Amino acid sequence: MKIFNYPFWIIYRIWFYVLVAIPILVLMPFLLISISREQWYPQFFKLARFWAKFILVGMGFNYRIKRDQTPNPKASYMFVANHTSMTDIMLMLAAVKNPFVFVGKKELAKIPLFGFFYKRTCILVDRSSAKSRQAVFLRAQRRLQQGLSICIFPEGGVPDESIILDDFKDGAFRMAINQQIPIVPMTFYDNKKRFSFSFFSGNPGKLRVKIHEFVSTEGLTVEDTKTINQSVRELILKDLLEDQKLLK
Repeated sequence: MKIFNYPFWIIYRIWFYVLVAIPILVLMPFLLISISREQWYPQFFKLARFWAKFILVGMGFNYRIKRDQTPNPKASYMFVANHTSMTDIMLMLAAVKNPFVFVGKKELAKIPLFGFFYKRTCILVDRSSAKSRQAVFLRAQRRLQQGLSICIFPEGGVPDESIILDDFKDGAFRMAINQQIPIVPMTFYDNKKRFSFSFFSGNPGKLRVKIHEFVSTEGLTVEDTKTINQSVRELILKDLLEDQKLLK
């Protein structure tokens, strides 16, 4: 009966937050140094990848990465993926070696300890404010000029769990076109099943991610934003639907 799983789920959720906090506390001096200067962000990114892998392993997640194409370590990209779980951040960090900056909602900055570093290293956006959205483009442009990449979950939030893939916002695709950088679509297959946003859910197991072939934006203009948006969304949606059929 489902009721017997509740104690496990409660402990499992608490354990997740313990794992989030432990590396931050242990690495605090190094983290503070790495965020003290913008040009030291690549060093912070290495620590963030260690943090992410520590959490995934500690939660009993065996993550597997399939690559149709491998990013050039010296190039900048726009990484996009479906968004279904708190573990999406960790899996993205574990799967991508190119230093990138997250563009995310400002509400996450309120999370104790995690939020302190989040708001100092990520590009925060208030989606209800046109001024905030414009500022995101300017900050992202500066980061790309520094040789970094950008990561955005284009659903713009976590959809209802019954929705396989919500509509994509245009921001990531417009930004990629403006900067003429390739878009890297990624599919997260298992995050919702393993650790959804529903409190009483989750279990150890495999987390699979696929890095698809890149989508070029060379020569495109802002008028092509919707077309690229739909193309990338359909690619990820098709992949999710085919995976569901194979698991039945």
